[in-house]
Amino acid sequence: MRLPLTIFGTLLGMQVVASPVAFAAELETIQERGYLIVAVKDNWRPLGFIDEAGELTGLEIDIAVRLAVELFDDPTAIELVPVTNRDRLTLVLNDEVDLAIAGVAITPMRQRLVDFSSPYYLDGTAFLTRNPQIQQLDDLQQRAIALIEGSEAIAHVDYALPTAELIGVPSYMAAYEALEAGQAAAIAADLTILSGWRQEYPDYRLLPSVLTAEPLAVVIPKGNQHIELRRFVDEAIAEWHADGWLEERSSAWGLP
Repeated sequence: MRLPLTIFGTLLGMQVVASPVAFAAELETIQERGYLIVAVKDNWRPLGFIDEAGELTGLEIDIAVRLAVELFDDPTAIELVPVTNRDRLTLVLNDEVDLAIAGVAITPMRQRLVDFSSPYYLDGTAFLTRNPQIQQLDDLQQRAIALIEGSEAIAHVDYALPTAELIGVPSYMAAYEALEAGQAAAIAADLTILSGWRQEYPDYRLLPSVLTAEPLAVVIPKGNQHIELRRFVDEAIAEWHADGWLEERSSAWGLP
């Protein structure tokens, strides 16, 4: 693995310490370079996060490393660049990374800016609670539900549960405090986020209903020069779905 400012450690202990120094490239150029540069999350359990041992890990880290194996037959031929949600597309648009695998759902607005692979996981708006009286979606009617202020989940929950009380909170910690204080009966957010929450707080549980279908996919730069790169990623994902690897890894990371 080449280590120009961006990554130190072993395969299971990858950590990034600075910004990338290379650029997005077409597949042939990436092969000549000898390593793949991928934007990932480091605070979104279980997609990409720093574990108790200080190692960068998660489902999307597995996917990024597997792409390096498919391309170079080398799990260390990769640089992982942690990004904020705001910068996930920007790094691709600015040619600072080859790909982004960072909890990005396919939307029409995003498709105007970048290309996407076929989906590797289906996310959506879900609910988490520890109230034993709440077993299904209808049990949240007339209940208080915490949501992150400004999130897309607000409109979905308001439509599905018009009689529920929606409580806006500034952060997931504030949502947790509202639940613990009995100010809210549940929280509504992305299924992937709540799955990670459940792993940290095992006394909480997910409800079986998911309101939306939001396919997560690999972000790829637009342009004819990237067609081969997209084909390579799509073929890899199709193979992983076919042989069950993606489903096995999703299950291993606690994703429904």
